[in-house]
Amino acid sequence: MTARTSAANDRKVVPNPRPRPDRDRWLGVAFVAPQVLGVIILGVVPFLFVIWYSLNEWRPLTGEMEFTGLGNYSRLFADPTFSASVVASLFFSAGVLVLNLVIAISLAVLLNRRMKGITAFRTVFFSPVVVSVVAWSVTWGFLLAPNGGINGALRLLGIDGPSWLADSSTALISLVVVQVFKGVGMNMVLFLAALQSVPEEIREAAQLDGASPWKSFRSITVPMIAPTILLTGILTTIGSLEVFAPVQLLTDGGPGNATNVLPFFLYRTAFVSQQFGYASAIGVVLFAIILALTMLQWTSRRKWVHDEV
Repeated sequence: MTARTSAANDRKVVPNPRPRPDRDRWLGVAFVAPQVLGVIILGVVPFLFVIWYSLNEWRPLTGEMEFTGLGNYSRLFADPTFSASVVASLFFSAGVLVLNLVIAISLAVLLNRRMKGITAFRTVFFSPVVVSVVAWSVTWGFLLAPNGGINGALRLLGIDGPSWLADSSTALISLVVVQVFKGVGMNMVLFLAALQSVPEEIREAAQLDGASPWKSFRSITVPMIAPTILLTGILTTIGSLEVFAPVQLLTDGGPGNATNVLPFFLYRTAFVSQQFGYASAIGVVLFAIILALTMLQWTSRRKWVHDEV
């Protein structure tokens, strides 16, 4: 016993290394710094310039800049074209948000099954996400043309289809459909991942208690995937309010101002009318609308998102 104790005492005890909080802190800063600098340089600084330009009438071709204060904003809120653009943007965003979420959840439920060939179906529904926006819009332009594929199919059924993109009553709805089918695959994948994380035992217990499939989905599945619904809702809303390429390629903002959404109105004001100060004011208001809708969705999460207090 004495020999063992002596041998143990002879062993060299290596002290635990002292923590280095300063080193860990600076290591974290080093990893985060490139992203933070990118946001500041490419996001914050340009936005501050946009705010400054919105307070001026800027003519970059001549280098003239005249301070107008809130004159651009006063003019903007009195402009009927701006009002029509706001209505078109909100209608477009609401349509895309509702249809996208409903279709994405439905597809995710249908594809969340173990059957032969299910991977191929998932790939087919996701494939539009990786297609170029320009190619997607041009393809739909042919389909929605008066003599295009959709009206051709309707004529086989004895139905005369409308001029989808030239009629003010159908142009904006057509753009909603084009945008929904372009991005629904991404939300479908997110919902599919969320559905696969729902414990199967809970659903089986609900079925044993006599719950119908619809009640089980509404009372168990939806609350458990609510965080994903919140995420996809915010991302879809932001993306729909920033739409530009389909509008330019399919309708050019027409007919009239039916599809003249805010990003396209901003583009025409800046690069066609050469009113950069006025266009900057449109950009600031568009940012405020996006921020307000995002905050509205975020603050409402406590009422319906699972585990939020």
